[in-house]
Amino acid sequence: MNFDFEREDDGFRTEARSWLTEHLADAGAELAGDRSGLAWERELGAGGWIGIGWDRTHGTYGNRTASLTQQIVWAEEYARSGAPRRIGHIGENLLAPTLIAYGDDAQRRRFLPAVARGEELWCQGYSEPDAGSDLAGVRTVAIRDGVVYRIRGQKIWTSLAREADWCFVLARTDPDERRHRGLSFLLVPMDQPGRIDVRPIRQMSGAADFNEVFFDGAVAAAGHAVGGEGAGWRVAMGLLALERGVSTLVQQIGFAAELSEVIAAAVRSGAVQDPLMSAQLIHHWAELKIMRWNAMRTLGASGDAGAPSVAKLLWGGWHQRLGELAMRVRGATAALGPADWSPEAPYELDPLQRLFLFTRADTIYGGSDEIQRTIIAERVLGLPRASRELPESRALRRADRR
Repeated sequence: MNFDFEREDDGFRTEARSWLTEHLADAGAELAGDRSGLAWERELGAGGWIGIGWDRTHGTYGNRTASLTQQIVWAEEYARSGAPRRIGHIGENLLAPTLIAYGDDAQRRRFLPAVARGEELWCQGYSEPDAGSDLAGVRTVAIRDGVVYRIRGQKIWTSLAREADWCFVLARTDPDERRHRGLSFLLVPMDQPGRIDVRPIRQMSGAADFNEVFFDGAVAAAGHAVGGEGAGWRVAMGLLALERGVSTLVQQIGFAAELSEVIAAAVRSGAVQDPLMSAQLIHHWAELKIMRWNAMRTLGASGDAGAPSVAKLLWGGWHQRLGELAMRVRGATAALGPADWSPEAPYELDPLQRLFLFTRADTIYGGSDEIQRTIIAERVLGLPRASRELPESRALRRADRR
């Protein structure tokens, strides 16, 4: 299998690297003072670097065209340049391809140019307190009221909800239907004071990367139901299939940087001299290479229903084990805080401690390992569908029969 890039890709790499070097230098002071990240998104948009992999079937939106390998090149160069963390990822890589595939012309004309210019940010309203991995169990309700829907309910684990201008929300528009029927995929403006309440969720690492979002009569235009009313499940599943594309390779570059930090910590502590520890580090390096090759092998494939689930199982477990390894190579010192800690000062974690704490969730968020294995079993291997009924429900049903 050939994973080499073509000569045209090398030219594209040079262009991408040069642009990033120049614009990161020019925008340095502005970026340092812009904690929101919006200025950098607009810089990328002006350069035509947002949405370079979008399907052009329905037109272009001010961005350049790039082949699949060139998209990989851009992702790699971006990660290696040390550029700011992207806050437009959800709009560019999830919402936009979904609108291209399932939206209508009016929706594409309204939303895609703003995403391509880096002017509007998005968040994702899927998970709920009682419907995380079981997405078909959402209880958020949207009732049609003339030319709008009025939304009531709660979403949780919503990244970027405080920064986002819009949220795509999976809600139940037919209260008489159950499970995946009667759902709609709605585009909801976040600037609705008194109707949308965003509350940060404090994690055990001290950060607040996620939020709870409460909808109390929030309004969405009837024309902003993607795919039409009742098509929510089909659109939502289509979006999830898009979630692990080229961005997976960017993620792996970040993983490589973290692995390098763990190796450096092992060298400093002397743990690398332990043959078992050294073998584990080498094993992690080899697994990361395999993940890259697997991602590139499946990236251009179509109709492989299990590829995203396999990828999630691979990186979720790998990254979680890396966090554990980061603590083992440091020994007892991994449990210590900074040398200048005092009761009066906030307790700060170092990067490897934050890595360990954050990776505890890797096998849960984005679809738990159990869900990914079920998808592979049912959709790829053709095994009998697992029962979704709760044990207590089965017990009540048996009691009724008696």
